[in-house]
Amino acid sequence: MTLFKEKSNLIKKIRYIKEQNLTIGLVPTMGSLHKGHLSLVERSLVENDFTVVSIFINPTQFNDKEDLVNYPKNLIKDCAFLEGISDDIIIFAPEISDIYDKNISVKKFDFHGLDRFMEGVYRKGHFQGVATVVSLLFEIVKPNQAYFGEKDYQQLKIIQQIVVQYRIPVNIIGCKTIREDDGLALSSRNTKLGPYNRNIASKIFELLNYCRIHFDSMNLDEITNHVNIFFEKISEIELEYF
Repeated sequence: MTLFKEKSNLIKKIRYIKEQNLTIGLVPTMGSLHKGHLSLVERSLVENDFTVVSIFINPTQFNDKEDLVNYPKNLIKDCAFLEGISDDIIIFAPEISDIYDKNISVKKFDFHGLDRFMEGVYRKGHFQGVATVVSLLFEIVKPNQAYFGEKDYQQLKIIQQIVVQYRIPVNIIGCKTIREDDGLALSSRNTKLGPYNRNIASKIFELLNYCRIHFDSMNLDEITNHVNIFFEKISEIELEYF
C-alpha cells in the first residue's frame, strides 16, 4: 500500500504504470472505509494490476452543510484498514484545493433526466457534484476500470451515462450491495445511528424484501398501498418516494 496526498506525485506514478502497459482500477470513496468498500477493492485487485482508492470528502455533492461538517473522517484508520491487503493498492487522499485547483466549482452535465426523480428531487445539485469529482478523478487516475456499489444505484446509472455520453475511456463496474445482519447496507452514515434508530431503519429493508417477494403476485397499486400503510404505522420515518 502506498499513500499519495498530492495530485502531481500520483500523476507521475500513474504515468509510470501506464508506460509498463499495466492496468489500473479506481475505487472512489469518501473514506470511513468498511467491508462494502473492501469488496470493491478486492474485485479491482483481481481484475487490475494496480488499484487506486481515492479518499476525498467532496464538498460539491453536499447540499446540506451540516452533513458535510459531520461526515465521518479518519485517514489514519482508513489507511490501517487497507494496509497489508496488497502492495498494489495506491491510496489517493488529496486536499480540496488540490482536486479543484483552488476553484471549487461544479461542471454542468446533462444526465438526460436521470437526476429528476428519486434522490435527485431531494438533493438538489448532488449529482452534478458527484459527476464533477468523478470526472476529475478519471482525468487524474486514468483508470481502465472504476468500481461503484449498487447501494447508490441512481449514482451508478448516472456515472454510466456520462461515461458513454462524454466518451470517457473507462469501464464502469457496478458491485453488489453488502449488507449487515439487520439488512441495512454497509454505509458510513449508518454508523451514526443508535440502536433504536437502526432498528427502525431496518424496517425499510424488511419492506423492500416484501415488495420483491410479491412483485409477481401483486399489482403495482396493491404494492404501493401496502408501502404507504406500512410507513403510516412508523411515525419516525417519512416516506419520500417509492
